[in-house]
Amino acid sequence: MRFILNIIWLVLSGFWMALGYVVAGIICCVLIITIPFGIASFRIAGYALWPFGRTVVAKPTSGVMSFLGNVIWFLVAGLWLAIGHAVSGILLCLTIIGIPFGIANFKMIPISLAPLGKDIVTAREADYRYSRYGYR
Repeated sequence: MRFILNIIWLVLSGFWMALGYVVAGIICCVLIITIPFGIASFRIAGYALWPFGRTVVAKPTSGVMSFLGNVIWFLVAGLWLAIGHAVSGILLCLTIIGIPFGIANFKMIPISLAPLGKDIVTAREADYRYSRYGYR
């Protein structure tokens, strides 16, 4: 079922959102200081391309530098990518078939705003971390 959802997602929204993250990653990699943001953008592009069956979990070891990086990310690319997810989600929710994909777009807004200090893992890995360590 996840495979079918991912294929439909890829056609309706995934390709364009992943393309936006790749463009943001390339722009961030042009400047040497923002290379970590570019790497995070490429990581999220893979998630935006094929999201079903994966989830976002917080890294417990991230600290103040992740917070400061997320502030810079928000100003450079995060706000525009979040607007892209919101617009795409609203448009997808206009049809009954698109509602699950619109909701998936809305769920991606927090990671588009603040990607540093987060991991993208499979749902099985997230359940394992929760059962073993007590966090997601």
